[in-house]
Amino acid sequence: MPIIDVRSPSEYIKGHASGAISIPLFSDEQRAEIGTIYKKKGSKKAIRLGLEYVGPKMHKIVDKVDKLRKNSDIEIYCWRGGMRSQSVEWLLKTAGHKVNRWEGGYKAYRNRVLESWGQERPYIVLSGLTGCAKTEILREISLLGSSVIDLEGNANHKGSAFGHIGELSQPTVEQFENDTSIELNNLNNVKRIWIEDESRSIGRIWLQNSFFDIKKRSPIVLIERNRQERISHLVSLYGKADPNQLEVGFYQIAKRLGHQNAKKAAEFVSSGKLDLAADIALYYYDKTYSESIIKKENQILFKIDITGCSHKEAAIKIIEETKKHE
Repeated sequence: MPIIDVRSPSEYIKGHASGAISIPLFSDEQRAEIGTIYKKKGSKKAIRLGLEYVGPKMHKIVDKVDKLRKNSDIEIYCWRGGMRSQSVEWLLKTAGHKVNRWEGGYKAYRNRVLESWGQERPYIVLSGLTGCAKTEILREISLLGSSVIDLEGNANHKGSAFGHIGELSQPTVEQFENDTSIELNNLNNVKRIWIEDESRSIGRIWLQNSFFDIKKRSPIVLIERNRQERISHLVSLYGKADPNQLEVGFYQIAKRLGHQNAKKAAEFVSSGKLDLAADIALYYYDKTYSESIIKKENQILFKIDITGCSHKEAAIKIIEETKKHE
């Protein structure tokens, strides 16, 4: 069922219903001008200006929807289910389409999204030092049939100063929340939902306070892997990355790492000695992670050593141990 977003392009870019297609009634400039006229000269003048802008494009709107529709109703919304979506609803119905206009519009949709993030769910948090391959193990856990929300995958970020490297550009916070809420709502009746132990921010994505508070109370499975394997994993993860981006990442954490260490790590990157650069990075990340996990000792369900395990072997081992603690 096609979902049509008739808001302006900038509103759509900031965040839209998952899967919605942008067919704006007004451009950003037109919307701004209509708003100004409304404030200065009243609704009648604003409506007349709106009609002036909409008239020439009515057939184009219908043509676009004609190409989208496949023997189904059309879902349509604007910001609050007001004049913009009502106008397009009338137009499309006149053209023979069956239209369902969203009461309350995108604003009501966003309220439902935020409610879903704050809903209590049976999360179980996979934690461990940097380089333990938590993300990869969670993907294997998912392939084995368990429910997983891949927060880093949805955010297009690995959650560190180097997390953007090799990733697509990040979605807006709103879009991240909208898209992930679909996954959350599809898991309302499962026994447990695996998530990774994230800080409040994943790159420029900030997790909802309500969700983060639930995550802070959730049981933790702490995985352990020896340092050399963790270094090897980081090298495999970033081995093909642009060296300049890696160097920038080290200088971004220079204050915590120490400026001399950051400089040395950047030199190792430049000379192709990524294992030595990764070793330096772990001093910073291990300290930060260890300080964090100490505060969560009472949440730890169990600790498990996965040294020597492939991602799939680690996933199987973790699932089997988790069953023992049910």
